Amino acid sequence: MSDLTVPALPTVRERPLDPPDEVARLRQQGGVHRMTYADGHVGWLVTGYSAARAVLADSRFSNRPENMHPPIPGRFAAGKELRERGFQTPPGFFLRTDPPEHTRYRKLLTGQFTVRRMKLLEPRIEEITASALDALEAAGPPADLVQDFALPIPSLVICELLGVPYEDRARFQDDSKILVNLETGAEEAIAAIGRVFAYLHDLIGRKREHPADDLISGLIEGGELKDDELAGVSFLLLVAGHETTANMLALGTYTLLTNPGQLAVMRGDPGAVENAVEELLRYLTIVHLGPIRTAIEDVEIDGHLVRAGESVTLHLPAANRDPDRFPGGDTLDLTRPAGGHLSFGHGIHQCLGQQLARVEMRIAYPALLRRLPGLRLAVPPEEVPMRSDMSIYGVHRLPVTW
Repeated sequence: MSDLTVPALPTVRERPLDPPDEVARLRQQGGVHRMTYADGHVGWLVTGYSAARAVLADSRFSNRPENMHPPIPGRFAAGKELRERGFQTPPGFFLRTDPPEHTRYRKLLTGQFTVRRMKLLEPRIEEITASALDALEAAGPPADLVQDFALPIPSLVICELLGVPYEDRARFQDDSKILVNLETGAEEAIAAIGRVFAYLHDLIGRKREHPADDLISGLIEGGELKDDELAGVSFLLLVAGHETTANMLALGTYTLLTNPGQLAVMRGDPGAVENAVEELLRYLTIVHLGPIRTAIEDVEIDGHLVRAGESVTLHLPAANRDPDRFPGGDTLDLTRPAGGHLSFGHGIHQCLGQQLARVEMRIAYPALLRRLPGLRLAVPPEEVPMRSDMSIYGVHRLPVTW
């Protein structure tokens, strides 16, 4: 740890695919640093892999938002404003809970997202991907790969899995964008949350009368969750199930199209796809401004004492490039053994849908490159708008031609 307290969370990227240079410099000085948060609270910034993994695995760090401090102005500050106004984490929104509450919800869902069950979805995901490519080809170039490929695939997959009518997608996609926008204020966030929950409550009511073969109907039949909890669980799965994978598909394609040597690796060796997906996940780390944890008792991490009540921000893009864990980690290498990255988190909050995301990417990237061998950017790389203003990184649009 350096002697100087970091005055604020570094957020400005000098290059679109790399974390801020300041973060890399901090990591060279150590994996744990004092940092001043946006509200003046002095907490911690973790940039090293081993320290980040240790925090994620330690039950003495809480994921409940009540005592978290905003690391930057904007969306995180809005979240604090919501809490100050009495807004509570919705029942069932288990991402923001700790055991035993978290354990209860997670146990109900873990069996729905196993490797085996995701394997069974592969034929349907292949169909969805092929249909998206058919539509892309039929419309002809140029195209926005976000709207025409990256977003539709995970959106349709999660809709079918949950039992949400795909024709209603605009009702959650638009509000999802509001909720991950760093500049969203409290009023706008409350309105967006309210709209999604109203929609889900209506959907749950309809499924109680007319159940189907889907996850929401199964949870209703299980009888362990009240409607508010069902809506909270569904909200989390619906938003996370399309927002993250869509941005990985789009940003990953941008990355490949701007790295011809690595694009050739992905095209040339079908057997390399599984590892290539892991390397893209590691290298890009689209959860780029957190997560945040709060110590509920004094904890020593990497030789530094974190006091009870202090917030800890984990910089996952920096941790996933820590040379102590990934030598040469600032370079994209699709042949690198990339297992062990923290892009899906670690510990009890490790991403529930990670196997689904992997299946979607392992199918979608090769299918796109096979179908459109001449795929290329339709604008210079620097003109592609990056999602620096969002809590999930990626590209707003990806103009392509072929």
